[in-house]
Amino acid sequence: MKAKTKLIHGIHLGDPLTGAVTVPIYQTSTYRQEGIGNHKGYEYSRTGNPTRAALEEMAAVLENGHAGFAFGSGMAAITAVMMLFSAGDHVVLTDDVYGGTYRVMSKVLNRFGLQHTFVDTTNLDEVKASIQPNTKAIYIETPTNPLLKVTDIAVVAKLAKEHNLLTIVDNTFMTSYFQQPLTLGADIVLHSATKYLGGHSDVVAGIVVVNSEQLAQDLHFVQNSTGGVLGPQDSWLLLRGLKTLGVRMQEHEMNAQAIVRFLQQHPKVKKVFYPGLAEHPGHEIAQRQASGFGAIISFDVDSEETLQQLMGKVKYFTLAESLGAVESLISVPSKMTHASIPAERRAALGITDTLIRISVGIEDHEDLIEDLTQALGE
Repeated sequence: MKAKTKLIHGIHLGDPLTGAVTVPIYQTSTYRQEGIGNHKGYEYSRTGNPTRAALEEMAAVLENGHAGFAFGSGMAAITAVMMLFSAGDHVVLTDDVYGGTYRVMSKVLNRFGLQHTFVDTTNLDEVKASIQPNTKAIYIETPTNPLLKVTDIAVVAKLAKEHNLLTIVDNTFMTSYFQQPLTLGADIVLHSATKYLGGHSDVVAGIVVVNSEQLAQDLHFVQNSTGGVLGPQDSWLLLRGLKTLGVRMQEHEMNAQAIVRFLQQHPKVKKVFYPGLAEHPGHEIAQRQASGFGAIISFDVDSEETLQQLMGKVKYFTLAESLGAVESLISVPSKMTHASIPAERRAALGITDTLIRISVGIEDHEDLIEDLTQALGE
């Protein structure tokens, strides 16, 4: 089954009782039992809900995984995965990681004794050197946010297996449509489903897919115990969004590539970060491990004045946090998504105060380029 067909027919999404084509929204907290312990598969909606179950099954199918889990946000998903570990355990993470991931590791989970090291996971020697006797996992974000650094998933997964470690991949930017981390050897893949999977800026959600029954049991225990589950209404919205993921990702990427060409030629743009560029570090890896390059572009402009002018004049790019929706969004990572990262660390990573990130939507690319042209000026 091809990717776009799988998004529609990957699982049976209808209702056998009524013939409804879509999964109903089971807006219920509990379920009647015929006798003590004699139920129809559902007891309480924190533990399981039919609408959420359909979404979780679909997520597993799309990632070629064993089981899927839906959470109330991407950060809830990341936190639940980290709860698979114990006090004193150590996790290696990509250095250029989403600000929320950096914050939860360095300011929340560290309080409970979970240790961590941030390294450049594009450099295998650095990854090797960071592995300690108590290391339990390597956490990769690829491409990274916002510099779009590309890590070789298969190579890191192979290294992790040699050391009996789990490989965890944040697949938010690429989605299962373009990139399949579990197929490449990862053990756990996660998404901020708020972004491309939902795709319409109307739901906040997180998805995790695992590759084994043991991980499925362990993560379900965490999910049920801590309760950060996705509600039925949001699960239904996410199922709806997934149906158009394929056609949206194709449009997103086509528009992004046109905008990259424009930005490369603009005199006020100093540098463009996009994995689809032949000169982008990791371009060959991205080409090998994914079927597309996505639609997130970061670029450095020549001055704070240019940045402020651009932000004040764009019409079709909405100044907002988040990404991956049908409308184009624009943000300044140092002041928005990555403001929680200390300034000195941002500087070390290359996240300058004049770095701009755009999430290219599915509008007509000519309109988007015209908008950037008038906003940037000569």
